[in-house]
Amino acid sequence: MRAVSAVETTATTHPWAIHAEGLQVRAGRHLAVNGLDLALGTGVHGLLGPNGAGKTTLMRALATVVAPAGGRLALLGHPVDGRAELRPVRRDLGYLPQHFGYYPRFTVREFVGYMAWLKEMPTSALPEAVQRAIDRVGLTARADARLKTLSGGMLRRAGIAQAIVNDPRLLLLDEPTVGLDPEQRLDFRELLRDLGTDSCVLVSTHLVEDVAAACTDVVLVNEGRLVWRGTPEVLAAQGDASHAGDSPAERGYSALLRQHRAEAAR
Repeated sequence: MRAVSAVETTATTHPWAIHAEGLQVRAGRHLAVNGLDLALGTGVHGLLGPNGAGKTTLMRALATVVAPAGGRLALLGHPVDGRAELRPVRRDLGYLPQHFGYYPRFTVREFVGYMAWLKEMPTSALPEAVQRAIDRVGLTARADARLKTLSGGMLRRAGIAQAIVNDPRLLLLDEPTVGLDPEQRLDFRELLRDLGTDSCVLVSTHLVEDVAAACTDVVLVNEGRLVWRGTPEVLAAQGDASHAGDSPAERGYSALLRQHRAEAAR
């Protein structure tokens, strides 16, 4: 049932942005990612899976927030383990957690600028980079508003701005469209497609339609393992009217999960 994505068949002259072999990552005492093999390059990749599938734990490991418990992981050509120097990776990394912290009294501009400084961007480049990131997420008019005055959707956009301010080669977005209205989601999909032209973007979401509309391929995980990988078009072809979902992509997602669970129960 595994489909081969366009990313896997495209020639590349640089290392995979994400290369995991037998990756294991713990969430507390639980092995939330268990033996994951994954290689991702330039493009927009959608990460799907049910609650408890290990998506957020995987994203935290890829963001170097937690160290792998086993296996091998390399990001942008750099090995990631308990002994590795992570600063070169973090300079080229952008990360939006599912729940991100911020200073309520900071303005949007101050917050994005502070995060750019933490990423060790050159001081001379900060004003232009900060303004560009704010403009790209549609917060130009609120750039000097304090974060505590923003709506949930605006806060999420500020979080996206800090993730992209350094033009990262590897961008990790965990549930980025939470709180965005339909028009903002459409704008975000366009932004994703633009970002994916020269970066590796991994988007974890429960919104299958966002993946179908903006991603070059889909990664489906369950119980910490890779279940399926393929293009959105192939994903949509996996289901039919007997499967749960309001769209072909959602029905394909449901069909693949049902098949995986049936195989696991044998």
